[in-house]
Parts: sequence; C-alpha cells; structure tokens
Amino acid sequence: EINSIHQILPNADAGGEWDDNIEDFSVGEKAQTIRTWIFSLISKCNRYEEEHQGLLNEAATTLQHALPHDMVMNNVLPFLKLPHAIDEVTLVSV
Repeated sequence: EINSIHQILPNADAGGEWDDNIEDFSVGEKAQTIRTWIFSLISKCNRYEEEHQGLLNEAATTLQHALPHDMVMNNVLPFLKLPHAIDEVTLVSV
C-alpha cells in the first residue's frame, strides 16, 4: 500500500490555487489522496483492534477457568489491551 501512495503522489496536483467558485484555496489531489489513504489505514487498524479484542475476550475466558477472576481482570488483561486507535473525526479536526 505504501508503494501505491509513492506512485500516485508524484503525479498528483498539489492544489493550493485560488478557486473563485468556492472563494478559497483549492484542495489538491495530493491532500485528498493522503486523506483517503489515512482513512483506509485507520479503518484497518480499527478492524484489527476489534479482532484483537475478540481474541482477548476468548483468552480471558480460558484464563478465568484457571485463575481467580479478579487476578485476570486486574493483572492480566490491562497488559494485553491495545491503545485505542485514532478515529476519523479526530483526524479531520487536526
């Protein structure tokens, strides 16, 4: 995927020219391409995070059969959780 972005960006319009229709500077293809690529990555990260959470829940169930519940919840699971991914709303507001 990174190779495709390297192939697209050199030929994409950077934008930044004044657009009388919107009375603002135009957003170029580069910005839109990068934004689309980043949203794609965020979507994949969120999907992988959901898969990880499912596996984590399965492992927690198995561990709870062998260890006390509070030990699993307080001492094991916090170390296995992933930090939450950036969502698209956060990215757009940056």
